[in-house]
Amino acid sequence: MKNILVPVGTTAHAITNLKYAIHLASINGATVYLINLYKEFSKVGGLTRVNQVIIEDSEELLEHVLSEVETKGVTVIAKSIKGDPFEGIERISEQLGIDLIILSPQSIEIADEIYLGNITGKIVKQTDIPVLIIPKDYIFRKIETILLAFKEGKLNSSEDIEPLKVLANNFKSKINLLWVKTPDVAEHAGGVAPELLALNPQVTITENATIFQGILEHFQSYHPDMLCVFRRKRGFFEKLWEKNTILKKDFHTSKPLLILKGKD
Repeated sequence: MKNILVPVGTTAHAITNLKYAIHLASINGATVYLINLYKEFSKVGGLTRVNQVIIEDSEELLEHVLSEVETKGVTVIAKSIKGDPFEGIERISEQLGIDLIILSPQSIEIADEIYLGNITGKIVKQTDIPVLIIPKDYIFRKIETILLAFKEGKLNSSEDIEPLKVLANNFKSKINLLWVKTPDVAEHAGGVAPELLALNPQVTITENATIFQGILEHFQSYHPDMLCVFRRKRGFFEKLWEKNTILKKDFHTSKPLLILKGKD
C-alpha cells in the first residue's frame, strides 16, 4: 500500500480523513495524495475570471486542510483538479497507482437518515480500488481487531484481500471471520476460500435475513476496531445497485469500514 488518495468533500471531513491517511502512511511509508476536484462553469461572459476564482478557492481550501494536520514526515501531495469528481478520481487513481481511497460516508452534509451519500456511494459502486470509509470526526486508534463479514466465501483472486492483510500486518491485528448465510445464497454458497481461512481458520457462521442483521447480532461480541466487507452486486452493498445512497436503517457503522473488491 504505497499510494493513498484522499478526495476533499467538506473541510471537516477532509481533515479527519487526511489525519487517518497520514497515520496509515507513517507506518508503511506510503505517499498521500490530497485532491480537490472542481467543475468549470459553462462558457458565459467573464469566464476567465470566474474560473480563476474557482481555482484560487480550491487551492485555499487545500492549504487550509493541510494547515490543520501534522504530516509526521509523510509526503502529502495536494492538487486541485478540474473535472467531474467520479471521472477525476478514476483517472487520477489509474495515473498514480492508487492502492486505497479514503472517503467520508457523506461528501456533504445531508439528511441524517442517510449513511452513504450519493457521491460516496457512486464511487464505491464504480471503483475496484479498495475504499476505506471513515466516520465523521473519527479519531485514529490502533486497529487491534478486524471483523470480516461476507455472504459468500469465494474470491476472484487472492489479491482481493491483500489490502486487508497489509493493514492487519501493519497493526498486528486479529482478523475474525463472520459468514452470514442469507436466504438468497444459503443453498449455493459453497465453502470458504483457503485464502480466507489462512487469515483465521475459525469461522463464525450465522443465518440471518441480511448481512447487516448478521453483523448487528455478532458485532458486540467481537468489538472490532474496523469492519471489512466485499464490494459485490449480490453482497453487502446490494442496494447500491438500485441507487447510489445507503440509508442508516439498511446499514451504518461508527467504525472505519474497509470495502474490498469481491467476486461478482
